[in-house]
Amino acid sequence: MTTHVLILCTHNSARSVLSEGMLNHLAAQQGLDVKAHSAGSAPSGRLNPFALEALNHAGIDTAAYRSKSWDEFTTPEAPPLSIVITVCDSAASEACPVFFGGHGQPVKVHWGYPDPSNAEGGDEGKRRAFELTRQAIGYKMLQLLALPLSTLPRDELQAALERIARS
Repeated sequence: MTTHVLILCTHNSARSVLSEGMLNHLAAQQGLDVKAHSAGSAPSGRLNPFALEALNHAGIDTAAYRSKSWDEFTTPEAPPLSIVITVCDSAASEACPVFFGGHGQPVKVHWGYPDPSNAEGGDEGKRRAFELTRQAIGYKMLQLLALPLSTLPRDELQAALERIARS
């Protein structure tokens, strides 16, 4: 059974998109049945070009990516979510809608990253910030994929995801 992971950020244009791309890419490389999705509480309707560039340089096809609302994941047609990860502080402090998992509410955790869109140094500074953010996200996603997701009890999954947040 596929483990569906929803990654949230306010505008769904940078950090959540980097996370979706990295998790799907790494899961496919390892042959794992994990599917990442991303969304935002107030989606911008556009993806940050530096996020797309960082993913493309890592060999990730972003052609089908789009900025979308978290409301898409509250409908009966939405995938059954196992994990919800917030990657920006503002999204973490918002009241999330009710997401339904395959077995009740999904496990929720916050993995905060500074916004690379705010990096100084012009375009080159932003490129560096997005690449470093992509690498940091990739490191956490590798840790997530190392967990026995299909067999880990909910409370142990929560604890493991919180340990990853602190790493």
